[in-house]
Amino acid sequence: MKRHFMMFAGYNAWANTRIYDAAATLSPEEWQRETGVFFKSLMGTLNHLLATDRIWLKRMTGSGDAPNSLDAIIHKDFDRLRAARQAEDQRIVEWLDALSETDLRGRFSYLTISELRTVSQRIAPALSHLFNHQTHHRGQAHAILTTLGKPSVALDLILFLRAPEGLQFA
Repeated sequence: MKRHFMMFAGYNAWANTRIYDAAATLSPEEWQRETGVFFKSLMGTLNHLLATDRIWLKRMTGSGDAPNSLDAIIHKDFDRLRAARQAEDQRIVEWLDALSETDLRGRFSYLTISELRTVSQRIAPALSHLFNHQTHHRGQAHAILTTLGKPSVALDLILFLRAPEGLQFA
């Protein structure tokens, strides 16, 4: 199970890098342009992903900064957000690397943001959610980029597994 989640942590960092590389070509106006997606713009969408990863990691690890809102804007500035994203992706990889198979079968409890109720959750399904949630919103980021006339970004897991970063999991 650990190898599976390490693969997704590596894929997550790889795919985020590809999205941010594409987003780096946007003008400041395009970066903040409302395009009809749930978090309005690419800036809002990528901030949401960082916010929710920080929220989940804080819940599971008990450490780190986490906003108290799902639509928190951590950084409006692209370069600062990108640096924070890279640090969070590295944090996810390092935390997972330190876990044992027994740890992955463990539980944690947390207070939800939207309903303010305490939930006890197993770690492995929560990790599956974290990575699936990333994929979902990266799809929206991809749609924003193509709506803005930018080239399509290939994000398929199989491409990661064929890339140098993913070969260890193939």
